[in-house]
Parts: sequence; structure tokens; C-alpha cells
Amino acid sequence: MPRTSSTRAPGGAVTLQQVATAAGVSLATASRVLHGSGGRRVAEALAERVTAAASELRYVAHAPAQSLARSRSTVVGVLVHDIADPYFAAIAAGAMDVAREYDLMVLVANTFRDPGLERDYLARLRAQRARAVLLAGSAFVGEPFAEEVAAFAESGGRVAAIGAHGTGIDTVEPDQYGGGRLIAEHLVGLGHREIGVITGPAGLATVAQRLAGFTSVVAGPRLVHADFTREGGRAATHELLGRHPELTAVFALNDLMAAGALAALRELGRPVPEQVSVAGFDDLPVATDLTPALTTVRLQLADIGARAMRLLLDDEPGGRLVPAPAELVVRDSTGQASTLH
Repeated sequence: MPRTSSTRAPGGAVTLQQVATAAGVSLATASRVLHGSGGRRVAEALAERVTAAASELRYVAHAPAQSLARSRSTVVGVLVHDIADPYFAAIAAGAMDVAREYDLMVLVANTFRDPGLERDYLARLRAQRARAVLLAGSAFVGEPFAEEVAAFAESGGRVAAIGAHGTGIDTVEPDQYGGGRLIAEHLVGLGHREIGVITGPAGLATVAQRLAGFTSVVAGPRLVHADFTREGGRAATHELLGRHPELTAVFALNDLMAAGALAALRELGRPVPEQVSVAGFDDLPVATDLTPALTTVRLQLADIGARAMRLLLDDEPGGRLVPAPAELVVRDSTGQASTLH
């Protein structure tokens, strides 16, 4: 039986969102049933739930909305911070593999870590009748963003995210916190107590979650913020060691910064791991090519992108949370804490 609701929109009109909620399906599924959007057949049981809920609530489809929904394109948007970053490139590749199975074209856009630009791109994709949008960057939250997500869904599209956005949409959640904790436990187990952390840009959910996991084990590490780049990690390591030459380990919150840390330590004449251990996060392909090979946290990035795209394109109700585990990968860049400063 559909879940009924006595609430009404201003003026007494029943909204598509109310029908979807009553039927226990996503807005996109309700739109496909009642507006004919999407071009894909909805399972009979789901369609019956939607039509029953619409009948019980006396929903009247808006003719212009039906017309717009039926004209939805075969484009799927993927919004990333920076496609040149191997982290986002791997996620996008996994998402594209799944979209190809559905004969859909993927449009990738860089947001450059600008929440206003992310909202603007989402609005533009809605105006272009994009089928769905995957938000692949660190979570931006707030009422304006939530309103844009709701508007996209109300138009018959669908939105999913990698990392929690607090908007109730389908989400694949990498275990950023757990990964940070794994690195901390590894370094502490090797005897390290004087540890510096290169945190990446302030204000990103990914940074906050990885750092929170680390500091749940290691209290009061020395922190330096830097860009999520090799050069950012290099400069931050020079700053850390200049201020705190006693450090025996450096944890960079991504592998590119860790590569920069290794370069800086070579320049400073501090051998790794004999004097300073270095760890990263993500397990990008470069991690095994570095000298020494990098200890890091593995996220299955292509699989994360693929799973998020499947959430976007199936007919199940929205609001699902799919965890993506983190795995510690120990290589040659970490060793027992040195007593040499």
C-alpha cells in the first residue's frame, strides 16, 4: 500500500514529490511513470505503486512538466573538482563505463572547488534536460544547493553523490574517516609520536573526515594546509620540517601531496623511511612508482564511480547510502620511528 500524506503544496495542489514519497520511490521514477520521462520502462510493481499513490492523493500532472520531462536528453553530467587530478579521473572513468552500458553520453565539468560554480552547473544541466548528474567532489552543503538538487529531481532528473551532501540523495560514501584512522594506527604502531600532517585545502569535507580519523588516534599533530598537488605537498613539507625538525613522520592527505613530500625530504637530505616516514591516501597508480614506494590508503576509485552511476540509473527509490571501504597498503615509505633528528 502506498504511504499517504495529508500535506499539500501552497494552494492545495499535490506535488510530484508527495506522490513519490507516498509510493516510496524516487522523484525520477515517479516522473517516468506519470510524465513519461526518461525513455526507460519502470518495473510494473513500481509503476502500480506510483499510479495508486497519485490516484489516492488526486495528483494532477502539469502538462508543461510532462512535455519537458519527455524531452529529457541522453546526457549525464559528472561534476568534479579537477579532472586533471588522477583521483577524479579514476572516478569519472568508472562512471563512464556504466553510462556506456545505458547508451548515454557523459559530460564532465570542473568545479574548481567552487560551490557556487557547482550549483550553477547543476542548474545549467537541468536547463539542458540532462538525464542525471553525479556530484563527484567533496561535499558542499547549504540551502541554496539543496534547493537546486530538489529542482533537478522535480524536473524528472536524478542526482547522486560521492561523499555525503546532506540532501537525502543517493550517495556512495568512501570511508575517509576510517582511512585516516588506519594510517594513524600504522604510524603509531611503528613508534612515531612526532607526526606532521599536510591536510589539503581547508573547508572540504574529505579533508575534515580524513583528518578526524587520524586525530582520533594521534592527538595534536602538526598541521599545514596545502593545495592537493605535488608542489603543494613539497612546499608544505619544507614548512613542516623547518618549524618542527623533530618530526619522524609526515602524513599527506592525498598521494600527490605525498609525492611532493618525498621530493622535499630528498632536497633536505632526510632519507625515507630511515629518518622520516611518509604516508599518503588514495593509492593512485603513481604510489607504486615513487621511490620509495608509498604507504597509503586504497580507495577503489573506478568502482566508486561505477557504483554511483548505477545508483543514478536504476529505478530504486533514492536516499540510499552505499559504503566504500578503505584499505591500508603498506609499502617502503614507512618504517620504525628514528631517534635521529
